[in-house]
Amino acid sequence: MKKIVVFGPGPGFKGGIANFSISLAKAFARIKHTETHLVSWTHQYPFFIPRNFIDDKSKTNLLESQGVTVHYTLNYNRFFSWRKTYRVLAELNPDFIVFQWANPIQAFPIAYLIRKLKENTAIRVVIDLHFGNRKENSEFVKRLTVHTIQYADAYVVHSYKTAVEVKQLFPMLTFHLIEEGKCQDNKGKPILKLYHPIYDMYSPDPSFDVALQKEQLHLKKYVFLFFGFIIKYKGLHNAIEAFAQLAKSRDDVSLLIVGESSWQIRSRRKWLRRMFSRYIRRWLVNSGEDEGNYRPLELIDRLGIRDCVTVVNEYVPHEDVHKYYQVSDAIVLYYDMPATASGVESIAYNFRLPILATRVGHFPETVKDGITGYLADPNSLSSMVQAMQNIIDQPLFPENFNEIAQKMNWMNYANSIYEMAKSIRPA
Repeated sequence: MKKIVVFGPGPGFKGGIANFSISLAKAFARIKHTETHLVSWTHQYPFFIPRNFIDDKSKTNLLESQGVTVHYTLNYNRFFSWRKTYRVLAELNPDFIVFQWANPIQAFPIAYLIRKLKENTAIRVVIDLHFGNRKENSEFVKRLTVHTIQYADAYVVHSYKTAVEVKQLFPMLTFHLIEEGKCQDNKGKPILKLYHPIYDMYSPDPSFDVALQKEQLHLKKYVFLFFGFIIKYKGLHNAIEAFAQLAKSRDDVSLLIVGESSWQIRSRRKWLRRMFSRYIRRWLVNSGEDEGNYRPLELIDRLGIRDCVTVVNEYVPHEDVHKYYQVSDAIVLYYDMPATASGVESIAYNFRLPILATRVGHFPETVKDGITGYLADPNSLSSMVQAMQNIIDQPLFPENFNEIAQKMNWMNYANSIYEMAKSIRPA
């Protein structure tokens, strides 16, 4: 029997990486003759990071009765927990571990674990990269990334862009790009090119009263949805400005904004956290990308569109996610800059919800223009408005999503990693 470990935030944490780790562990557990463990954080970030990352709203345990054993061990702020987590991983002695790498702030404990594992065990280490060269393009972030992922035996990426970035981070190494369904030849360190699988933890409720929900949310006929954490690169400001232009010529459209603001501290008493968070952002992001002063919701009143915008500025529990997708006609992803695959986009596929995105990063690879969504030119407000208008004038059909939904599932994803990991020759 093969033993597999997924390292990442487990049930009880907010965010896309927690959902990703949970879904991947569930998929590995469904492979025959495998034993699957999820080793999780207890605290993911330094004490001075202001946001609350604990999901205290969702009632559903997404790993309950799924055949996955969960271990909560790693506390960023307690070094003895780093050593404890290493011992847990070493004692489990899996055939391979898949680490989720998504945030440079987490570099030090993850780098410690990977280095100790490679120095003292024969466990294969695979890193699932949710970015290569961090979106904010900070030189310090590049160094943290190299420091953390250099010891891995193989990498998984969700776009060709990320594969290129990995090669740029390690110009002296030889890599071998493996695409789904193709066998590797063991020449160089493997980079497995996959995709962001479609989240099946969120599904439409056939009995859900869409009309009633739209009435309660004060939504009009056509609804454009921005969903997820409000972070600058995701371009909520673009969505608001484009929608404001559309609303000038139509009185039957609504913008629905659902998500928790990032990097904001509401308590005046947390002055120490404010000070530390400002300092750390200077290291992690370029000055133009600092989230501390990002307040796109202020645009709503400035542009005079309060009567056709509904804002739910809070974290949404698992049980309520479907409500916002089912009342919407399209998801809006007008990103400002290239980024890795979007969990919000992944959820949209499961709801057969058209995607409006800018032509940056992976979106030209995943959004089929005119079939599963419409692509807009970045930094072009008129192009973004036109994409919104296209949803009304040229609606897309749910069956357009069937082929991609069948291909981009978690079992295909997990099996691809499983087959690649078996062929790795540990150093």
